[in-house]
Amino acid sequence: MLKTSRREFMKLTTAAASALAFPMIIPARVLGADAPSKRLRVAQIGCGRIGFTMDMPGVVGTGMADYVAVCDYDARRAQYAREFLSAAYAKKKMAVPTIQVYGDYKEILARADVDAVVISTPDHQHAEPAAAAALAGKDLWLQKPLAMAIAESRACCDTVTKAGRILQVGSQQRSSEQFRKACEYVRSGRVGKVTHVEIGLPKDVTKPDDPEQPIPTNLNYDAWLGSTPMAYYTEQRVHSQTKIGSRPGWLRNEDHTLGMITGWGSHHFDILHWGLGIIEGGPEKVEGEAEFPTNKIWNVHLGYRLQYTYPGNIIVNVSDKFPNGVKFIGDEGWIFASRGAEKATASDPAMPATRL
Repeated sequence: MLKTSRREFMKLTTAAASALAFPMIIPARVLGADAPSKRLRVAQIGCGRIGFTMDMPGVVGTGMADYVAVCDYDARRAQYAREFLSAAYAKKKMAVPTIQVYGDYKEILARADVDAVVISTPDHQHAEPAAAAALAGKDLWLQKPLAMAIAESRACCDTVTKAGRILQVGSQQRSSEQFRKACEYVRSGRVGKVTHVEIGLPKDVTKPDDPEQPIPTNLNYDAWLGSTPMAYYTEQRVHSQTKIGSRPGWLRNEDHTLGMITGWGSHHFDILHWGLGIIEGGPEKVEGEAEFPTNKIWNVHLGYRLQYTYPGNIIVNVSDKFPNGVKFIGDEGWIFASRGAEKATASDPAMPATRL
């Protein structure tokens, strides 16, 4: 069993009762009477840290959907997800749906009674199950980033489009009031003509490589690796076997993610484009540098400096040295937006904290 304390379990289930992260993917049959048979039926693919703290609570929080299946290559996490969801529905005084546990997402996609899927897998396992879900006739919500390569992202989107399904990628940050207002002010000319943007992101840390460990009997490690190169198992490379809420090791390995530039960067660049009014397109020039560790497991970039040139000669600088957030600088002033108590200058007033 996972060594999760009662306090941690209650904290997670309380979050499930309040979070509202899931999009409104509504089949026509849901409209009308509120019979259980007409509620949205959802399956969860990937039951890790973000699934428990953000995505599953978001679905339950809508009050419009029933989880009918959960899946993870780690059998313990999948089983715990069923327990977590049952407790979450009960806490909201809602009927607890029958939730089946699976070890292979393809079995979920074969179910005709599943309307939509939520995919909260490691980054290297995003595009393939997303495309498969669309081909199986499911609408889907997918954690960011969409994929780890432009070609892979394009192929996934083309597949979803051809299948006529709905895809939403997790960019909940733009739903936070401070980012919406910041973009509204910038686009309405409150800072004048934007000439420069500064994006501050965190940086990862590294540590020496742990030695090989026996593969846990509850983990389908070959399936977890997917299309990535074969590598010996160690918990440092995958995720904790005892604490779901801890930051997993795969977030620091280039086979499975691309580091903070795509992690938090997905959110802040979304705000950049929103504020600049860019729907399609991107920078005309990119240059930069980063520090990389010599370790083989935690080997994503450390400190970095990037410069993007956008149309209209708008210069965008990205660095771990800036305060975490997005700062739009115009010829008449500037606006800075962040998630929590970050400050762009020492005199800035305090801002309410928001959850990751």
